[in-house]
Amino acid sequence: MVDQQRIWDEDAARRYDTPGEGMFAEEVLGPTVEVLAELADGGRAVEFAIGTGRVAIPLAATGVDVTGIELSTAMIARLREKADAEAIPVIEGDMARADAGRGFTLAYLVFNTISNLLTQDEQVACFRNAARHLAPGGRFVIELWVPQLRALAPGHRGTVEVSDPGYLLVDTIDTLQQLLISHHVRFDPDVTGSREAQIGRSPHRYIWPSELDLMARLAGFELESRWAGWDRGAFTAESTSHVSVYRLVDPA
Repeated sequence: MVDQQRIWDEDAARRYDTPGEGMFAEEVLGPTVEVLAELADGGRAVEFAIGTGRVAIPLAATGVDVTGIELSTAMIARLREKADAEAIPVIEGDMARADAGRGFTLAYLVFNTISNLLTQDEQVACFRNAARHLAPGGRFVIELWVPQLRALAPGHRGTVEVSDPGYLLVDTIDTLQQLLISHHVRFDPDVTGSREAQIGRSPHRYIWPSELDLMARLAGFELESRWAGWDRGAFTAESTSHVSVYRLVDPA
């Protein structure tokens, strides 16, 4: 079993925030927060795997009451440097099981985080946990990438996803188990020779959109919307990611 605490340790938490750049860029965060605030519909929101508060802090600034669930103590500590427990309460625990309360109108998982759960059973349990948190009619929003297995050359099990000065991202894929390992290689681009690079690895279980929809149905959800991104663009066969909005069916 993978120890997620070791993956999301103090070093990962320290390097996670990139203010104004990457996933912290305003053109990324702005639409994300805008959509989530609208879907919260004046109610309370719970973020599964809240991390360092990348989304929760600006979402709370719009007036949404946000609570979080987070497994990594290091990530929570980083969040606490920016927001106290009164502003954004956080329950430390596994997003497939931890209990942050009831009656939320919105639960959400962003930036592929559901893939950190490495079995189908755990991912189904995450949907069921979201259902427990939500009031009838509440929404569960998931941002997730679409597996790009067409990029695999015959006989190869890996792809180079990013090749930038000082950083290389290589994904290796086990198509039988639906497991992907991201290898993050960081190095000094101005130095050649024997100086060691820093290598970090993170495992993921990828999920096809149709499989995600079935998990949702097992937990009592129905698909309400699916977009290619937070700008609500059309999801097509060529989309590399999606934002899926599920509504909890009211048993009444």
